[in-house]
Amino acid sequence: MNLSNEISSKQKITVITAVFNCHQYIEQAILSVINQSYDDIEYIVIDGGSTDGTVDIIKKYESHIDYWVSEQDNGVYDAWNKGILLSHGKWISFLGADDIYLSGAIEEYVLLINKYKNIQYVSSKIRLISSAGESLRTIGSKWNWPDFERYMNIAHVGSLHARSMFDEKGLYNLDFKIAGDYEFLLRFNSSLRVIYLNNITVEMRVGGISDNNAMVFFESAIAKITHTDRGKLVIYLEAFYAFVKWSIRRAIRH
Repeated sequence: MNLSNEISSKQKITVITAVFNCHQYIEQAILSVINQSYDDIEYIVIDGGSTDGTVDIIKKYESHIDYWVSEQDNGVYDAWNKGILLSHGKWISFLGADDIYLSGAIEEYVLLINKYKNIQYVSSKIRLISSAGESLRTIGSKWNWPDFERYMNIAHVGSLHARSMFDEKGLYNLDFKIAGDYEFLLRFNSSLRVIYLNNITVEMRVGGISDNNAMVFFESAIAKITHTDRGKLVIYLEAFYAFVKWSIRRAIRH
């Protein structure tokens, strides 16, 4: 599959937001993209058929959005795949409907990218915030294969994927409902060419689907079994341990 389109000499960045019934936060996400200092951003919004007023907010800003659609889909990875096929950017990013790019974040990414050649992926730090916008903690480590083949140690939201990654490995696997981003990156194994922006670029609200669904541990285990040489028993034990920690955190939180 070749997704390559005619791309300008500048580093065009495509930002894709998948949304479904998120009227309370989608406006903040949109504004955080369209108010970036970098001026070569293509913004695509894929709505899954919202009925809560989300579409009205999208329409409010449609003059600043390069493409948007509202129709039923098969989850976030289906929406991302639609966005990828519609995109023209040399680099592609995914911003959640309840997440926010910090001011100047895209420009920071591009300044770093321009210093390197043959890079496929760029990640950064992100700040986790509560539903009320309170700062919780910072996550997002520098990618390295020994850690990454064990767990998702990077912050995926807002990170940049070279378009060539999708040319090479295809789109997201719709069999995965929660861990599809992890599965996609695992396809590259240790050959993934990564750089790290040691700054916070995104505020991400906790409480999304991966925070509230234990299926993420099962899906991550399946992805690791498929794409790494590590033993099944070790992988399932890791999944169980992660599930126990997740359950304890939820119990404390509630």
